[in-house]
Amino acid sequence: MKQYIGDGMLLITALVWGSGFVVTAIALEYISAYQVMAGRFVLATLILIVLFGYKFKKMTRAVLWKGAVIGTFLFIGFALQTVGLEYTTPSKNAFLTALNVVIVPVIAFLIYKRKIARFEMIGSVLAIVGIGFLSLQGSLTMNFGDTLSLACAVAFAFDIFYTNRFVQKEDAISLTIVQFIIASLLSVVTVLFQGDIPTTFEKEAVYSVVYLAIFSTTIAYLFQNIAFRYTTATKGAIILSMESFFGMVLSVIFLHEVVTGRMVTGAVLIMAAILIAEVKPDLYKKHAIKNVVK
Repeated sequence: MKQYIGDGMLLITALVWGSGFVVTAIALEYISAYQVMAGRFVLATLILIVLFGYKFKKMTRAVLWKGAVIGTFLFIGFALQTVGLEYTTPSKNAFLTALNVVIVPVIAFLIYKRKIARFEMIGSVLAIVGIGFLSLQGSLTMNFGDTLSLACAVAFAFDIFYTNRFVQKEDAISLTIVQFIIASLLSVVTVLFQGDIPTTFEKEAVYSVVYLAIFSTTIAYLFQNIAFRYTTATKGAIILSMESFFGMVLSVIFLHEVVTGRMVTGAVLIMAAILIAEVKPDLYKKHAIKNVVK
């Protein structure tokens, strides 16, 4: 039962992140990408401290260093994605970032010798192909921005992998607080280093950053980090790939993008990926149990 609750929380996270595409697009019309990043993390950190400040009383060294690790990976992922966008198209950036879905099981295998589950790998590949249909257009050649976007995928894959690993022993909320504090500090330092401190605040930018902080950061990462206690990193990454699908749907609704055959194909492949990763292993186990009973 907890497994399905966890999967549901990840699905909600993917939906919220999908909406973030639309909101971020609005925010970037008024402020820079690094300002958006700093704003959302600082505000999200303050929200968590207000809601769960009592967690500081029971913070352990393990929580501090583990939270610092995933916070650093989170910042690196966002930073590489942001810089990569300056040199490549948003569609290629989104696709290459989403490659974390196939990098996660590779990390598990190379570092911890975890066997790559067949159904999870099939689901990962299908999800990537589906995201490709949703995102990619034009040339598939790699440039500097594409390389940074690919590096971003690796950073996010490490964030997903180690979050999944750390929440098995540590309190998910405490880890999230430390993760956000580290990401906030690194983001603010980056803005100060660039001399990119905003002097005026348009209400559209403020509303967008507040939405991203509350929903796409605070709620989404709390849900993700708690949910990872009940599922594998690979399956979690596959479910989170629904972010691209929800982003497409919400872009059609609110930004009036035209639905194409490529979008429909991509959506179907992503749904198939989740069904394979979610349903097939259970069917396989039931079939094996029946054979043993016989």
